Amino acid sequence: MNKKVLAIFSHPDDVELMCAGTLSLLKKQGCEIHIATMTMGDKGTDEYSRKEISVIRREEAKNSAKLINASYSCLEFEDVYIFYNRETINKVTELMREIQPAIVFTASPEDYMVDHEMTSRIIQTSCFACGMKNMELNNKSFEPVPYLYYSDPLEGKDKLGKQILPSLYVNISEEMPVKEKMLSCHKSQRNWLLKHHKMDEYILAMKRFSGKRGREIGTKYAEGFRQHLGHGYPQDNILKKILGNLVVVR
Repeated sequence: MNKKVLAIFSHPDDVELMCAGTLSLLKKQGCEIHIATMTMGDKGTDEYSRKEISVIRREEAKNSAKLINASYSCLEFEDVYIFYNRETINKVTELMREIQPAIVFTASPEDYMVDHEMTSRIIQTSCFACGMKNMELNNKSFEPVPYLYYSDPLEGKDKLGKQILPSLYVNISEEMPVKEKMLSCHKSQRNWLLKHHKMDEYILAMKRFSGKRGREIGTKYAEGFRQHLGHGYPQDNILKKILGNLVVVR
């Protein structure tokens, strides 16, 4: 059984906020974990130059990934300039063909930031395109289409304030210590979030939201997801098969 997992999001710290607990659980079940970001987080600062913050945030992401023995790669696009075009789709599809994941996690299709929404669309296309032999890429196609799971949007709502409810939850109560440690690697973001988002103690904010999802299934902490079930994608729930009772389907 292919147990390779790819979590690919827009920016460093997105993975830690939205699905690090689930990745930690999958690692414990023998999965090979890969983390990737579309950008290096080059605009998430009011203290450093683009070059300086890019170096800092890549290192933070690498240090976080190491906590669950995961690889980390950056596709080197720029914050706020993630576009749905040939370049991004080809680069993401090449990464997927290199890794050949069975499971892919990405951002919610509806979120507060266009970077996240564009990333979600690109990943959807790249998953489907992994098996397209006629794409002019540097590596070979593979089958089958990976399982694709969308994480919660930040704060569980779309840009109009509508609540987005998960279709499945993963009980991450035992993994909160490692999720917290992974997020704490992103030290550069505390002052930025305080000034730009008016949000201090971003680790506590993450725990509050994880706690909210946990209460919805009667546990302490959880992460919420929706599975892509469109034509051509796997229809069974592989997370349930691997994680068993830790997954609650609604």
